[in-house]
Amino acid sequence: MASVVTRSPNKPKYRRAVDKTKYDAMKKILVKFFPKREPGKTQREMHAHAKKKAKKTLFPGTTWQWWSKCVQLDLEAKGVLVREQCTPLRWHRRR
Repeated sequence: MASVVTRSPNKPKYRRAVDKTKYDAMKKILVKFFPKREPGKTQREMHAHAKKKAKKTLFPGTTWQWWSKCVQLDLEAKGVLVREQCTPLRWHRRR
């Protein structure tokens, strides 16, 4: 099984290897979803979109929720997504 090492913006030393196939599938869903400008999308909107777009065979049950958050955090840690300073939290893609 191929894997990808994910990171978290909240814990700089955090590293976790996850399944590359699932990571890539969710990354594709999220990168298309988040806009390039403010206002971004909320976590609730992200989860609703991921639930609708994620293949049930690849993400059975509610696993789409964990994967969407895992990938969102990794993309934020890598600078692909920007966390806006507002409530509720919103994210958009870096231009």
